[in-house]
Amino acid sequence: MPDANDQACQFARYPSLEGRSVLVTGGASGIGASLVANFARQGSRVAFFDIDDKNAHHLVESITGEGLQSPTYLHCDLTDLADLKIAVEQVVAAHGTVDVLVNNAANDQRHATEDVTPDYWDHSMAVNLRPHFFMVQAVLPSMRAAGRGSIINMSSIAWMIPSTGLPVYVAAKAAIVGLTRTLAHELGPHNIRVNAVLPGAIATERQKQLWYTPEYVDKIQRSQALKRQIEPDEVARLILFLAADDSSAITNQSYVVDGGWV
Repeated sequence: MPDANDQACQFARYPSLEGRSVLVTGGASGIGASLVANFARQGSRVAFFDIDDKNAHHLVESITGEGLQSPTYLHCDLTDLADLKIAVEQVVAAHGTVDVLVNNAANDQRHATEDVTPDYWDHSMAVNLRPHFFMVQAVLPSMRAAGRGSIINMSSIAWMIPSTGLPVYVAAKAAIVGLTRTLAHELGPHNIRVNAVLPGAIATERQKQLWYTPEYVDKIQRSQALKRQIEPDEVARLILFLAADDSSAITNQSYVVDGGWV
């Protein structure tokens, strides 16, 4: 992970993000961890949810080791809607509001169509789609009261390619784009912006450990216009822009970060 000096020298600083309350789901690892670190480097007050306590605490230690304000980690199972609501209330109580919500948490476990049971379907949706809606519902009162907000929903290019071998996940990621578009129009009158970000093959540790076989890496290189790995920080930097006031007129949009795959 690049240090704070590298970030300050090479990439954009957004004054509007300083002091803003940012909430990231699935923030302990992968793209989520990059988001937590990058928002902290912007001077934001960051809270994040996850169930991976070990990686979450390691991330907090890493960020404070850079001399930055410590992010707030809350253990939260997003499939438990009561737990989700309580955790959001704790963030609002501590920060006064939530200015930026990044719905990032997901699980791209592979599965065959013929093996999907109703229980598997329900659980996958409870992880990959349902929390996006109920997180928005939970932060909405504070955003309305503040008269502003930026919500970024993480989708995927999986439904655009389309990917195979994980049809329920693909269905959820497609639905997130539809949810984003309708919420953008519902919440726009309150000056709340809603956008989606669609990553491609991002070289997180989980992806490299589970799915980056030589065959898949070759497929990535053949499919992308850019013949290199796309890193989590490259996704995070787009999300910083969408969270900041620099993108104040941008809503109802979907942005692809995939090295030119689609």
